[in-house]
Amino acid sequence: MIPRSAADADTGVSPRRYNGAMWTAITREVSPALAGCELSFVPRNPIDVALAREQHAAYCRALESLGCHVIQLPALADFPDSVFVEDVALVFDELAIATRPGAESRRGEGAAVHELLGSLRPLLRIEAPGTLDGGDVLRIGKRVFVGMSARSNEAGRAQLRELLAPYGYTVEGVATRGCLHLKSAVTQVADDTLLVNRAWLADASPFAGCRIIDVDPGEAHAANAVRIGDALVYPDCFPKTRARLQAAGIRVTAIDVSELQKAEGAVTCCSLLLRTQAGA
Repeated sequence: MIPRSAADADTGVSPRRYNGAMWTAITREVSPALAGCELSFVPRNPIDVALAREQHAAYCRALESLGCHVIQLPALADFPDSVFVEDVALVFDELAIATRPGAESRRGEGAAVHELLGSLRPLLRIEAPGTLDGGDVLRIGKRVFVGMSARSNEAGRAQLRELLAPYGYTVEGVATRGCLHLKSAVTQVADDTLLVNRAWLADASPFAGCRIIDVDPGEAHAANAVRIGDALVYPDCFPKTRARLQAAGIRVTAIDVSELQKAEGAVTCCSLLLRTQAGA
């Protein structure tokens, strides 16, 4: 992996092919100010920034091992949460959307990410008074689920619905409780399968028809996984839930992200994934 800035990141380096698709992952190096991150549902504990950087580098290597071309943007010293690039943008096959994060302190993080995405997709925006965090948005085919959380409001959901309607997507709100984002409570781990912590969903009925793998009751934070093709990047601190995933035939690459978790981060937060079908 070669760190690249927004200015020199381009489409001249082709992403790797994986199972008939090509993947690019946009990431950002860990801010030296990570310890000053926003926290909502986890207690503040000391963060070893040097170790967090090592863990983030291992995360990027894991993405590469599963077929991603990783573009890494430089750290932003003034934005503690900026390693969590997922929250500042959404990427679909047809377009990208610059979000407007619910935490005011995070609204300056996205400029370089948006510039890069604008070179890869048509770029649209969520505007005030709408707020929307990427961690609240789960796409399953043409269905888009948006967490009804403190970070994403109804105006943001309504704008997203309007922006995506021309492309055939539907947008549906899902109430969460006790967690930061929708993808703290549910992520897609296979075409027809979701990993879910039902305790953090006020109502799981929007996901009726999907196969559900429940997290182990003793691993509340275990529902967040990054899916690359038929494999996952997954925290190594949830062995019981990992065993459930593996029993379901899902290939898991486990990594240590303990310092990033102290910042209320998870594995989906740390990348934006772009997929281009081979030959498209």
